[in-house]
Amino acid sequence: MALIASIETGLYRIPLSVTLSDSTHGAMTAFELITCRVRDADGAEGVGYTYTVGRNGGAVADIVRREIPDLIAVHDADDTEAIWHRVWWGLHYGGRGGPVVLALSALDIALWDLKARRATLPLFKLLGGFDAGVPCYAGGIDLDLSNEALLKQTDDNLAKGFRAIKMKVGRPDLGADVARVAAMREHLGDGFPLMADANMKWTVEEAIRAARALQPFDLTWLEEPTIPDDIAGHARILAAGGVPIAAGENLRSLWDFKTYIASGALSYPEPDVTNCGGVTSFMKIARLAEAFNLPVTSHGAHDVTVHLLAACPNRSFLEAHGFGLDRFIEHPLLLENGLALAPARPGHGITFDWEGLAKLAA
Repeated sequence: MALIASIETGLYRIPLSVTLSDSTHGAMTAFELITCRVRDADGAEGVGYTYTVGRNGGAVADIVRREIPDLIAVHDADDTEAIWHRVWWGLHYGGRGGPVVLALSALDIALWDLKARRATLPLFKLLGGFDAGVPCYAGGIDLDLSNEALLKQTDDNLAKGFRAIKMKVGRPDLGADVARVAAMREHLGDGFPLMADANMKWTVEEAIRAARALQPFDLTWLEEPTIPDDIAGHARILAAGGVPIAAGENLRSLWDFKTYIASGALSYPEPDVTNCGGVTSFMKIARLAEAFNLPVTSHGAHDVTVHLLAACPNRSFLEAHGFGLDRFIEHPLLLENGLALAPARPGHGITFDWEGLAKLAA
């Protein structure tokens, strides 16, 4: 038994080395990192985290700091399922999404890290294990880059070892999007995995028109073509657009994904472990996708998610996200021949530079 002894949270504002942009969030100069450190009565520690695109981090940190400790004090940290349900239902009335589920995600990641560390197993092995090498793409947040800068960024990513690329679309002029995708396809060559992400920009009719215009460029998927609340709209886009659809980074629960999948609204379920309810929820979503013969992908938090997809026989691609933590962790994501390698260290294997982060405390 590993009784929970303490929970510690941190809130940090991480400046980006370059300004990133997409069709919905605009220019992003920093992101917020919220950490959760859980210690048991033996002194062992597990670490989890979540993030925002720049706002609401204080609300998430307050929930971890003020609301969660009383719900889980002196519970067995190995009982991840019981703790998940206790927090989900304990905060349900003011939750079911938003800051509450982000806070729960950070906690759940920390508990799974602690459990794997206590078992002296890498997290992907504790979750069942499938293949430590996970196909990985570079997730560019690059809508406002010129074509020249976009191709330069792509070449830099290829030099790092990526063998799949995602770019942003959703400019006011569809012709500009088509021209940029055409330039990328020509640059990468036929058969190279290329994804495009609209970040919820279009109406359903606009998305269908865009998907049809992008058909000739053999996209692996078109991501988030419209708002996440329009499930029927996603189903129409998939049926009429002729391009596979990925979605899920803005869905917040297993049940959200169930409704999408059962409605035939997406080709690639795309949970984010930091906002869908943590490892507990992510793995259920992946198994649900497997039951529907769908490949699962991911959004964000690649240093944790590489373990989760390494335990999934139906994994497709891991996203290496633009909000990276390489400057603040001891072992950044390792790529080999286009594969991200799940580390063999116990737990998720992430060791934060807490002194460095302290200088960015919010």
